[in-house]
Amino acid sequence: MKTNKSFAKRLKVTRTGKIIARKAGQNHFNAKERRSFQLMKKRAVAITMSNKAKSRFLA
Repeated sequence: MKTNKSFAKRLKVTRTGKIIARKAGQNHFNAKERRSFQLMKKRAVAITMSNKAKSRFLA
């Protein structure tokens, strides 16, 4: 099975094997957000993924 390149480009695999990605919904309409929300959106989040999904998207 081919790797899903468009999805794989949005992910980063750390040395320990964790998968990190950006939070969704932070591209626009952020001016009205509270500053704390804006900063929270910048933080990357760890994604839990099954081994089957890992092999599909990141192989």
